[in-house]
Amino acid sequence: MENKAVSFIITLHLLVFTSVFGQDLKPITDQSKIVGNGVKSGQISSVCLGDETAPSLDLNWKPLLVTKKELKEFHPEVPDEEKLDSIKKAKQLIKQESFRPNAENDNQKTTPILGVNWLGNLNSGSSPLDNNIAISNGGIIVSVSNDILEIDDSQGSLLYYNDFVTFFNSSSIEDVCDPVVLYDNQADRFILFFQECSGTAANSKLCIAFSKTNNPSVDGWWKYLITGNPLNDGSWFDYPKMSISSNELYITGNLFYETGGFNEAILYQIDKSDGYNGAALTWQYWHNISGSPFTLLPVGHGQGLNFGPGCYLVATESSGSSSIDLYDLTDYMSGNPSLNHYVIPTTSYSPAANANQLGSSCMLDNGDCRSLSGFYLDGTIHFVFHSDIGNGWNGINYNRLSVSNGSNLSAMIGLEGSYDYSYPAIASIGNSITDKSVIIGFLRSGSDIYPQVRAINCDNTMAWSSSILVKGGDDFASYTSATTERWGDYTGACRKYNSGNVWINGMYGNFENEWDTWIAEISIGQNGLEETPSSTSKIKVSPNPIYYNYSIEFNLEQSKEIEIHLIDQNGNIIKSLYSGYAHSGTNKFSFNKGMLPSGMYFLEILDKSKNKIQNEKIIISSSN
Repeated sequence: MENKAVSFIITLHLLVFTSVFGQDLKPITDQSKIVGNGVKSGQISSVCLGDETAPSLDLNWKPLLVTKKELKEFHPEVPDEEKLDSIKKAKQLIKQESFRPNAENDNQKTTPILGVNWLGNLNSGSSPLDNNIAISNGGIIVSVSNDILEIDDSQGSLLYYNDFVTFFNSSSIEDVCDPVVLYDNQADRFILFFQECSGTAANSKLCIAFSKTNNPSVDGWWKYLITGNPLNDGSWFDYPKMSISSNELYITGNLFYETGGFNEAILYQIDKSDGYNGAALTWQYWHNISGSPFTLLPVGHGQGLNFGPGCYLVATESSGSSSIDLYDLTDYMSGNPSLNHYVIPTTSYSPAANANQLGSSCMLDNGDCRSLSGFYLDGTIHFVFHSDIGNGWNGINYNRLSVSNGSNLSAMIGLEGSYDYSYPAIASIGNSITDKSVIIGFLRSGSDIYPQVRAINCDNTMAWSSSILVKGGDDFASYTSATTERWGDYTGACRKYNSGNVWINGMYGNFENEWDTWIAEISIGQNGLEETPSSTSKIKVSPNPIYYNYSIEFNLEQSKEIEIHLIDQNGNIIKSLYSGYAHSGTNKFSFNKGMLPSGMYFLEILDKSKNKIQNEKIIISSSN
């Protein structure tokens, strides 16, 4: 077991390009480095609202297009909104002068491999989608977007699909947003969160569901509501983050006054065993947190091992800084916890200008520099956000914060002058707790590409691979605005603990100039697309006729960049299913038919020059 003692002797700045049963976290011993604390509430109990075992919506008719609802864009100001806007506007002018066409940098390291992948949660009237994902050891995948819950198996077969208001079935829940989901490797259960987001203090709620088993599509969830206005001061809750330790669940967020303006950050500390048992939920909260952080990121164990007591949290400044705030929640509720605050120097960072996209003058909002995703492993907190990589261009800012010596090692990757790399999410892909290798999923856009989803590997020595295309954009996005479209707010990434592979879901521009998500498995080595040399050219489709989900298999004599389209009988492209690289040998993909009417269609595979490689007739059926 390791000790989490911190001496804070050295600070490292940029630029350097087994397995155990658990990892104990103990209070930091160097108390002289504490710059502040937080205030703890008393313990509170919330009764279980019952369970959810109702059937999902008709799985054969998962919609590709839905009736758009009136958008309620609750996008509260950050504490330094004017400063942030001023920085981004100034950098936009610099960025325009530094544009240069460029291809993806090829670092010739261990490039990730794209495995099975398919269309994920669809746009249901929101922007951005706030997508997140978790996968169990048994291969059950729970994915979420702003108001949609979807459960699949690891081949993309749909097991459950519903909107959150229907799913939660509570008269007090009217509008929902910002879902987060995680898988608890120790308990073999899922935890699901979303918030009531009507923007009023009276109705601000944290909606939490604990799966009864490792397959909630069959066995359902226990449901709970916790107030989002615990201070009873006219505030409402937003910007959630979530993690777990061995005994507890941690949910963080920002409180905003109903009359306008940021109030303070808050941390909920919750006994997760209550939730798994359908018992009354015991919890407490922390407020008046030192340093006035805006968006606290709690981090769980990166490889799903026992972890605790308490947890670590990090926060970065939205408008840039040269330091990182580290918080140490020292114990469980059953003990005597404190919330200690440390300031860790780091390489200076600042926000970048907004991003371009092909085919439109509408910019994509690069947001700010808040920490987005992270985990703890072997004395190191791994976390990511995005920031200016040079001349106003956005890049991935990857950090390894050592809690044993109080240092932070940061490294950036991007393509200054060509593309913006934004909204990263990180997961461990190392073979042991001492292997620091990670996969980072992220979004990319530029003036010559539509908004797309990509993934990249940073290895144990902090050397970067080339990135891979996970899903190319079908078109630009300009759903809520003709000038600046929301982008992000976060991408999902999670480790499948018993295999080590990483699963991501990211947001891309669809043919309706809106957003959809794409789910994909990412591996290092030979666990992705199968590579069996063959010269056979026919596409194999199973099943055919297609009732809902289907897989396709085809062979290539050599690796090449391809596109896969679904074509109607008049030769019109109905859906672009994939754009990226395929391997020599056998390639396998999984998709679903969505809301396509019954009839005959064609699957068509083209190379980069739009030359047809293969095609196959398919039949869509309305029922099975």
